[in-house]
Amino acid sequence: MSTHARPLADRLAAASDAQLERMLRERGVRPDAGWTDFFDAAEALLEPASIERALAALTLVEARAVRAAAIAEAPVELGDAGMGLLDQDGRVLPPVRALVEARDELPDADGAEPARASADDSARAAERAFATVGGLAELLLAARSAPLSLVATGALSATEKRRLPHGGELDELRDLAELTGLARRVDRELRLTADAEDWLDASFPDRWTMVATGLRDALPPGVAQDAAADWPLAYPWDPHWPGRAERLRTLAWRIGVLAGGDGVWPVPEWGLPLHTAERFDSAALQALLPSEVDRIFLQNDLSAIAPGPLHPLLDNRLRAMTEHDAAQASSYRFTAESVARALVEGDTAEGILSFLSDISLTGVPQPLEYLVGQTAARHGLVRVRPNSDGVTTVTSGDPHLLDAMAIDRNLRPLGLIREGDRLITRVGAEAVAWALADARYPATLIDASGRSVAAGRARIAVDAPADDGRYAALIARLRASHGPDADAAWLDRELEAAVRAKAVLLVEVAMPDGSLRELALEAAGLGGGRLRGRDRAADVERTLPVRSIVSVRVVQD
Repeated sequence: MSTHARPLADRLAAASDAQLERMLRERGVRPDAGWTDFFDAAEALLEPASIERALAALTLVEARAVRAAAIAEAPVELGDAGMGLLDQDGRVLPPVRALVEARDELPDADGAEPARASADDSARAAERAFATVGGLAELLLAARSAPLSLVATGALSATEKRRLPHGGELDELRDLAELTGLARRVDRELRLTADAEDWLDASFPDRWTMVATGLRDALPPGVAQDAAADWPLAYPWDPHWPGRAERLRTLAWRIGVLAGGDGVWPVPEWGLPLHTAERFDSAALQALLPSEVDRIFLQNDLSAIAPGPLHPLLDNRLRAMTEHDAAQASSYRFTAESVARALVEGDTAEGILSFLSDISLTGVPQPLEYLVGQTAARHGLVRVRPNSDGVTTVTSGDPHLLDAMAIDRNLRPLGLIREGDRLITRVGAEAVAWALADARYPATLIDASGRSVAAGRARIAVDAPADDGRYAALIARLRASHGPDADAAWLDRELEAAVRAKAVLLVEVAMPDGSLRELALEAAGLGGGRLRGRDRAADVERTLPVRSIVSVRVVQD
């Protein structure tokens, strides 16, 4: 048993719950760890693998201080980060010192201020920021229509990469969405968060500011104010950190708060708050980009053209009723299917035409009016209604449509069953309405009273449960076991370990007359509150009451 476990157990018992929580998280301890007391915890935390995880969490500054203190056997101040690494006097524990001294020299970081980007680099960074925010919006809009499928590693599936634009950048955009809290993984799906809905409706300056702020807030403390060139050095004892640092630096470059590249990472004017606690100001960034517009040209060929970047709020609604070509950001096309989708989502013919009239510089062409009117007239021929018994009913005044849906191969996953003049399924009503609309049937979702309602397609990821309390049960169990008899419990553990190892102990025993006597015993057994062993000096077997033992010390042969 480690001679350092007892002092560490006492330090753990004296720590606050918040300190224990932080230490357990950094060490990667499972919340269901089978520790029964602080002695178990201390022994586990002194294992080399656990110490390595604690060292990996040290910043470059902290690592230098620990290495210097280990070599000089001098005290060092680490705050909460020192729990489990330092003794009560602030000196590096011997098991930790052995691992630290075996490591290579630490790298040097020049600590220079971030370089300012040139005008050309700033202009390119602005264009890149605009493209990245646009690409992120494309990704989130696709996830709003239907959650995006992921593979086991968390990357987007090959199917999603084929159908979405920005193929080579999709995983970086996904990283950015997750890191800034706009999307979250749920059961191998990428789903929007509630914040994403507000983000999608915001203007470009607000979108960019939210993303830049979210990225900065996600940076670990070790890189808070460092130049980006030094980020890979921030956690020198974490073997995974260089890859993570490169990923974070790439994302910062994508959103334009870093410029340049190839080892040099200058900062444009609007990116300076990346290294400070100030608020991001996009004014200088906006000055290099085209202004957003709020008007479009509607054309007789059922297309729409925006003369510049369309305001996101207008763009989102226009996308809901058109087919959008991501390769041509300002181009939209109306089809019967796209108008039908808008109707399924709860829009009306009057609402669509009123919206288009308000934003069009050329009025609403007659072909477009005819398309919207004709699609709305057919909409509702197929009615989807949820029943209280969990069954979804599909009805239509046209029996031929029911026949067609019943044998449509694309609708087989719905499990539609003909029952008289209707079709029934156990699939949810909203999912059925969307499946029918995607298969080009004029479906509408109605409630129990027969009123048309919107079929919400987006599945929002609920807020992730806070993990602040995931160690609460473990910490409570450790505290419950640590009472006034902690010394006796520790003594029992030492004696049990000595018996298992057949160790030779120097046992200090309290005699009946109040004096103390030291015996050298070869530990042989423990039971019934008594320690058995051979007295080396007298060469006799002795049995000592454990309650009379004041201290024990292992004799090193």
